[in-house]
Amino acid sequence: MKVALITGASRGIGAAVARRLRADGCRVILGYERSRERAEALAEELDGLAVQADVSDPGQVQAMVDTVLEKFCQLDILVCCAGVAWQGLSQDMGDEEYRRVMGVNLDGSFYCCRAVLPQMIRQKEGKIITISSMWGQVGGACETAYSAAKAGVIGLTKALSKEVAPSGITVNCVAPGVIDTDMVQSLGAQTLNDLAEETPLGRLGTAEDVAGCVSFLCSGAGDFLTGQVLAPNGGLVI
Repeated sequence: MKVALITGASRGIGAAVARRLRADGCRVILGYERSRERAEALAEELDGLAVQADVSDPGQVQAMVDTVLEKFCQLDILVCCAGVAWQGLSQDMGDEEYRRVMGVNLDGSFYCCRAVLPQMIRQKEGKIITISSMWGQVGGACETAYSAAKAGVIGLTKALSKEVAPSGITVNCVAPGVIDTDMVQSLGAQTLNDLAEETPLGRLGTAEDVAGCVSFLCSGAGDFLTGQVLAPNGGLVI
């Protein structure tokens, strides 16, 4: 049975990925930062394990991975779903908000990848999936730091894929469009309706849409894909 660690797994895309990978037959470990009750309830539902860590803290990330290895002695899949957003004009963004966005989205992805690599290299196999955004591909006004962090995730994915391919490890990225989760609700109903109308497929994406892409990359069908960006965005960015 494959062992999969999913960060940001207490809700939204991360929770959907955890459910999908469990359905695919994986043992799932749910990384979370603050939503302990939700993470532990989902872990119980999926016969998995919830582990707390702030992914922007390298020490906490290493402790999370060590916990997984102590319990299961293997780690086959990493999915970096932990993320935070901030909307507003760039000149209004404070240093603390900026560091938080970069720390969770970009630094956290790097720290998680770095922590799992020794085990995957020993195993001579592994699958790493990072989560970017369409704004990481084209940039979004009033989300400059988020766009920069998510663009960095794509760069990290491409570079790391070349580095670890000889060890049998694939590294790919999923860059969702507008996905109907808690994170986007702050945009307001009218804005979300407008975005759905602008999307060629005529709707917002779902967390399950993204989870399906992750499932594909983690499956045997994705074995010859590495360094790629899969973009479930309904045609909004082509």
